[in-house]
Amino acid sequence: MNKWFELLLGLILLTGVILVGWASSVYSWTLFGKDFNFLHAAWIFLKGGIFWFAAMVALFLIILGINDLRN
Repeated sequence: MNKWFELLLGLILLTGVILVGWASSVYSWTLFGKDFNFLHAAWIFLKGGIFWFAAMVALFLIILGINDLRN
């Protein structure tokens, strides 16, 4: 695939995702009483990812510390 086409396609997809996230938070998107606020869902997912990343770094550091005590 052409590198310029890939870059253009990525920019178009990124713009589309940003617009859908913004529109779903500004306007009321509901279906059968269920609210579709994609921006809020993305924020919750990001916070969960940050939490698990910090937990894994802490576990990794504890394992490294135990390994250093053993030597």
